[in-house]
Parts: sequence; structure tokens; C-alpha cells
Amino acid sequence: ANLKKRRHLTPQSLKKISARQLASLIRPAGYFNVKAKRLKNFIEFVFREYKGDLKRMAREQDEQLRAKLLRVNGIGEETADSILLYAFEKPFFVVDAYTKRVLCRHRLISRNADYADVQKLFTRHLPEDIEMFNEYHALIVRLGKELCRTKPDCFRCPLRYDLKRKLK
Repeated sequence: ANLKKRRHLTPQSLKKISARQLASLIRPAGYFNVKAKRLKNFIEFVFREYKGDLKRMAREQDEQLRAKLLRVNGIGEETADSILLYAFEKPFFVVDAYTKRVLCRHRLISRNADYADVQKLFTRHLPEDIEMFNEYHALIVRLGKELCRTKPDCFRCPLRYDLKRKLK
């Protein structure tokens, strides 16, 4: 909200402001100093590779862009896939801690499943559909925040069909 309010949501503006000023603007997000440094790394990348042009960046081949994003200091798989799905509307399923927790509790993945394993579970069983990936991820996040927490509320979980059947 602070970046938007001060009109700093463009690559050009983010490039111009100092890391210190950026950190003060994103302070409410937590870990603001680390995030400011990572944002500056990302902006440097956008200018180095695409001359600051996000439209040019979006035209990059999907897998090639993902590989480049993963080479930016501070961008991991979840962040790269979030950028690809939400900013550039490319079909990458985002895996986060909620996704892993929900799938593990329902015995769809093992505790030691890595990011790629979890992502493949979705991409193998769902059509490559940006809106669907977006919606699935949003629903999993909601489930993780509301019910599948550290102390889960399994009784109300919409995925617990066996419990509901037993009650009928």
C-alpha cells in the first residue's frame, strides 16, 4: 500500500529509490530489510535482462524465464512461480507451506516431498489452466489459514469425506 501510495510500483521508480527508503516503505510486510534487498536484486535483474520492460520480460519463453528468475539472489521456486502465475499469467502451479501441509495430512505426499514433486502432483492431474492454478492455490491457502493450521480443525475440513460419510 505504501509503494502504491507513493507511486513506486514501477520498475523505473523501484530502481531509483534507495534500499533504505524501500525498506521503510515495506516495513509493515515484516523482514523489510531482507525483502528490500531482494526486491532491489530483482529490479537489477529486470533492467539487466529486459531493460526494465516487464512486457519484454513476459515474452520470454516460460521455462527459460523461470530458470533466469531462480538465478536471482533471493528468489526461490515459490517466488519465481508466483511471479510467473500472478504477474505474467503463465501456467505454473505455486507450492507453499500450506500446500505441503494439506497434502501431507491427507497422505497425498510424503513429509520429505520436495517442491518439484508437489508441483508435479498438480500438473499431472490438472489441465494447464492459469485460472484453475490460481483458484486452487487460493483455496489451499484459505484452507491452510482457516482449518489446516498447526492445530487443525479436521472435523470441519471439506476434504474429510470419510468423516462426513460416517456421520450420516
